[in-house]
Amino acid sequence: MSEKEENLVDTELTEENSENGELKPSGKNQKRWYIVHTYSGYENKVKSNLEKRIEYMNMADKIFRVEVPQKTVTQIKGGRKLEKEEKIFPGYVLVEMIMDEDSWYVVRHTAGVTKFVGSAKKPIPAKESEIKKIIHRSTATTQKIEMDVKIGEKVRIVSGPFAEFVGDITEVYPDKAKLRAMVSIFGRETPVELEYKQIQKL
Repeated sequence: MSEKEENLVDTELTEENSENGELKPSGKNQKRWYIVHTYSGYENKVKSNLEKRIEYMNMADKIFRVEVPQKTVTQIKGGRKLEKEEKIFPGYVLVEMIMDEDSWYVVRHTAGVTKFVGSAKKPIPAKESEIKKIIHRSTATTQKIEMDVKIGEKVRIVSGPFAEFVGDITEVYPDKAKLRAMVSIFGRETPVELEYKQIQKL
């Protein structure tokens, strides 16, 4: 993730004061969500390390949940369906906690953690509404389907009204998990729009 993208995520996820631009004071012993930067690729390791630290340092009364927002991505390669977990915000971990010196120390000094979102001395709590959206996205049943198809390749249609026909790909729409192919129907080349799940590469 580029520095520009990181700054954009920081802006989206952190809370702003409505008037003077300064941080809103959090109430004492108030449970809030905070966003932690990690080394790229270490998100799940940080989650595991932090959960172990919470246990052996007896911090369960101050640090409640550690989440790595993920979504299921279905890849179709060579006609085979593979599912994998893809991180929604690479390089970030969400921590629900009561912020004080002890809890800050436990999180900040967990292996793989680089910093809290916010200033060095004052982490900024995330907006509750944004956290709910993120967690909903990670638990939603909708799947993003990726497929290694290119214009000019031949595919066999495996479902729908054109099942068993073979077509040549003319357009690919990855954002919609669809493509357009030219199919010979009764001797005429006919453009047909198909979903990835309806085809198999030849």
